[in-house]
Amino acid sequence: MTLNTPSPTFPAIALPQFENERLPPVMPVALRHPNVPALPDFAAATRAALDASHKLTALPAGARVAITCGSRGIRSKPDVVKAAADWLKERGLAPFIVPAMGSHGGAVAEGQVSLLAELGFTEEAMGCPIRASMEVVRLGETSAGIPVHFDRHAFEAEAVLVVGRVKSHTSFDREVESGLTKMVAIGLGKAEGARFVHRLGVRGYMEVLPEWARIAIREAPVAYGIAIVENAAREAAMIEGVEPEDFYETDARLLKTAKGCVPKLPFEQIDVLAVERLGKNISGTGMDPAVTARFDIRGRPNPPAPVITKLVVLGLTPETHGNGLGVGNADYTTKAVADSLDLYAMYMNACTATFTERVRIPAVLATDKAALQAAVGTSWHLDGADARLCLIHSTLHLETILVSPPLAEELNGAGTVLGEAEALRFDDVGRLLTRCPV
Repeated sequence: MTLNTPSPTFPAIALPQFENERLPPVMPVALRHPNVPALPDFAAATRAALDASHKLTALPAGARVAITCGSRGIRSKPDVVKAAADWLKERGLAPFIVPAMGSHGGAVAEGQVSLLAELGFTEEAMGCPIRASMEVVRLGETSAGIPVHFDRHAFEAEAVLVVGRVKSHTSFDREVESGLTKMVAIGLGKAEGARFVHRLGVRGYMEVLPEWARIAIREAPVAYGIAIVENAAREAAMIEGVEPEDFYETDARLLKTAKGCVPKLPFEQIDVLAVERLGKNISGTGMDPAVTARFDIRGRPNPPAPVITKLVVLGLTPETHGNGLGVGNADYTTKAVADSLDLYAMYMNACTATFTERVRIPAVLATDKAALQAAVGTSWHLDGADARLCLIHSTLHLETILVSPPLAEELNGAGTVLGEAEALRFDDVGRLLTRCPV
C-alpha cells in the first residue's frame, strides 16, 4: 500500500524521576449517550431511498452505475451498498464500485482496493465489480483557479450513486463537514482532489470544497446520493435518498442531527486521558477531536471541553497498518507504538491534508507504565494517586470506560459505576493489563 520503508527504532527511555510515581486506581463506568434508535432494516431503508430517485429509475437497461465506497469503517455501509447493488441489478442496470477516498490507501489503486476489502467491500460480498484507478478527468476549475478532477471510471459511467456518512469532520466546525459533498469533491477527486482542496487549508474546506462539488455535480453523471447518519452505537439511525442538487443542503441539515448523536466524555477537565488504540479506522485523525477536544490546528480554536492536561497513546489498531496520524496530538506514547509507525503513510497523509502537526512524535517512553507515570507526574498534582485519570479503548468505543474516583464523582447522571476502584495492573515488562471492555 505504501513504499517499503522501515519503521523507526526508538531507545527504551524511562525517566528516573517517575519510577516511583503513584498511579490512581480506576473503576469501570458505563456511559449514557444520546439514545437514537437504529433503523430496523438497513437494506429496506436503502431500497426505499432508491425508489425515490428520478434519474436512477429512468436509466435504460444495461446502463453502468458507479457506487462510491470510502475509506471509513461505517458499520452499516456494506449492507447499504449491497442493497443498492442488488436494487440496480434487479432493474437491469450494471453497478460497479469505485473507491472514493482521495489519497488514502497509499494513493495507489491496489492500496485502495485492499482498504475496501478490509472494510467488507469485495466483489464477492457486494455482488458487483470493483473498478479502481487513480486516473481522473478534468471537469473545469473553480473561481480560484483550482482544477476540478473526477474519477475516470465514475465519469465514464451513465450514472454515479454517491453513498456517504454525514458526520462531523476532524478539523473544525463549519456548515458542511463530512458527507455527500465531501465524497464528491475529495473522494471522487482522488489524490489530486484531496491535494488541491486541502492545499489551501481552512479556505480549501470553507470555499473550494463546496464550489468543487457543485462543478462536479454539474459536469459529471452524479445521479443520486444516499446519506447515512449513525447513532452513538455506530448503527444507522437515518438512511436518506438525496437528489444531487440537494447534496449541500442535506449535508448541512443532517450534520446537526449527526452531531447530536456523537458520544462524548462527560467531563470538563481530565488530568490524564489514556487511549488504548489509535487508528485511521477509528477516525481520520486517529483519535476523534470531538472526544479529545484537540483539533490543534493553528489559528482555529479547540472545543472548550474536555480540557485534557496530558494525553497518552498506548497502541495502534491493526487496521491502521502503522499509519499513526494523530499521534502528534498526544503528549506521550510508548516505544512499541513509535517503533511500529509507517512514517511514509503518515507523512503522505499529513502533507496531503496540510495539517502536519498531527504526525509529530510526542515523548516516547519505554513502556505503558513509564508513559502513564510520566503523564501523571506532569499533570500538576503533588501526588499522582490524586490525578483525574480516564482510560478509553479508543475514541470510537465509549460505552464503558475506566476512571479514577475524582472523575466518577462528577458523572452527574452521565454514567453508572460498575465496580470498585482497583489499582492498574502491569506485567513484568510494564505492559498495561487493565483494559477497557469492548
